[in-house]
Formats: sequence, structure tokens, C-alpha cells
Amino acid sequence: MDVLLSLPIVSYFFSTSLTSWSTSLNLLFFYMTWSTLVLSHSPLRIELIGITAIRTVLWLIPSLVFLLIDTVVPSLAESIKHTGAAALPPRDAAYIARTVGLALLNLALESALESGLSLGLTTAIGSPIFLTSTTLPLPWHLIKQLALLFTAREVLTYYIHRYLLHSSQRSPRVTRLHKQFAHSHRGAPYSLLLGADHPIPFLLHRFVPLYLPAAALRPHILVYLIFVALSTLEETLATSGYSIVPGIMMGGVTRRCSAHYSSSGRGNYGAWGLLDWVHGTSVGRGDVMDDVRDEAEKHQIKERGGNMVQNGIDGLRRSARNRKSRRVSSDSN
Repeated sequence: MDVLLSLPIVSYFFSTSLTSWSTSLNLLFFYMTWSTLVLSHSPLRIELIGITAIRTVLWLIPSLVFLLIDTVVPSLAESIKHTGAAALPPRDAAYIARTVGLALLNLALESALESGLSLGLTTAIGSPIFLTSTTLPLPWHLIKQLALLFTAREVLTYYIHRYLLHSSQRSPRVTRLHKQFAHSHRGAPYSLLLGADHPIPFLLHRFVPLYLPAAALRPHILVYLIFVALSTLEETLATSGYSIVPGIMMGGVTRRCSAHYSSSGRGNYGAWGLLDWVHGTSVGRGDVMDDVRDEAEKHQIKERGGNMVQNGIDGLRRSARNRKSRRVSSDSN
């Protein structure tokens, strides 16, 4: 618990910086908290406590809250689910208890596997698998590494999901287990199903695309924790089945995830839908390019881009006129 409370992000949210501190003091407070954490705990401990806290706060707790809403007020949940009543979880106490137990088991297995792999890799290479130091990553490095990690995750998620979890010819046993557990519920999913798969397909689908790119890139531990946090939040919202998820892009991800479950896994294998669009495996209403067009229209990108170009041209013309006026003035003198 002391490690969890000492995580910089937790300390930040419980500080008064949200109301009165300047940005510089926020950064100083964050750096001091992070330095204290790094100097007082081992890299492996920081990694494991960090990811466990992230998955608990951003997936397990919201999933149980969503499950409570779906079962206590089903009429409300039905009205905001993509496939209506078909998306509601069965109102069977024994079934729900088994689903929660399986999700908790997979969460524990995921943490144990990561612990063993990180410990083994650290021993093999003689240094922590993720850079753990008081020096924080520069913004450009953070953005670049996150972009690489998310790209690799999308690629691995798509091909693992399509060719291992939904291909009875290539991997009949894994495909059968995935359909038996993850796709036992017809209609749009609910967030608890994110972890309620058989352990083998669960680890292939949810753990490998996260950990493998990070282990290859070996970023700063803070970059890895941010990557896990954003991915976990995305997956929780995507599997919620709700049609009221904010944002066109995130709403599209949720809609495609619901279509994947409703179609018994006939398409929409990627997290974002880009590779589904490339390979023609999109199912349901709209694909990722439709979301991009909607997002562009929402923010009026064409109009703003045209205004920026026109403003640039006007600026160049004004500069030319000013230079000409200065030359005429100097010649007259």
C-alpha cells in the first residue's frame, strides 16, 4: 500500500495542485515524488505494483461498477447499449460469480507472468528491463516511444486475434477455448468480459501485445506505465458495450468491438480498426476511415487548414510590402 500511495500520479491527484499551484510547481512536486519512489523501491517492485494498480483502478473497479449498473437497472443499461437487451449480462448469480472469479484469476496470472519474465530478463541482461531512474523522459521521447508501442500493439493484436484466436485451421484448440469463454455471451460485451477469457487466449490477446513491444523497446518505466494505463482504459471502454462513450474515435472503437462480439468474431480483430480496414475484415456499421472523416468534419480540419494557409500567404505578402517600403524609404534618404 505504501508503494501505491507513493505513485506520482496518485499523489498528483490528491494534491492541491489542481486548484492553485502553477505548472512549474506541479512538475517539481511530480519529480520529487517520482525520485522518492525510485530511490526507495526496486524497479521490479515499481513495475508490478504500478501495473496492478493501473489494472485495478482502470479496469477491475469500473467493470464491477458497469456490471452493477447492468444488473440493477437493466432498463437504463439496455437503452444505452449497442445491441440493447442482448448486451445485458445474464442475471444469474452463479454465472456472474464464475465470471468475476475467472477475471480475477487472469489478472493474477498476468501479473505473475510479467513478474517472472521481467525478473528473468533482468537477470539475463544484468539490468532492469525498463529504465528506472530519477531522470524523467523528455516529452518528444515519450511521444515517440508511445507511438511505437501503440503501433506494435495494434499489429500484434490484429494478427494474434485473427490467426490464433479466430482461425480453426491454424489453431483449433485456442480458437475453441476463446469462443467457448470470451464469446459465450452474444451481443455487445460488458467490460468484465475483457478478463473473462480462458487464460491461454487471454494472455495471447491482452498480455503479449502489451509486454512484447515494451520488452523489445525497453523504454523508461514511466513510459511503460502510461502505455499500460492508456491501453487498459481504452480496452475497458471498448468492451463496455455502451453507445454513449464520448468521442468519435473512441465511440467508433467501442462500436466495432460490439460488432465483433455480436458477429461471433467474423471481423474487427484490431484495437483501432486500421488493419481491419486494410485487410477488409471490418464488420458492422462504418470503419475506422468513417471515424476519421467524422472527426475531421467535427473539428473542421479542412476549413482550419485553409485558413492557416491563407494566413501564411497574407503574412508573406505583408512582409514583402514592408521590405519594399523600407527599401523605398532608404533610397529616398
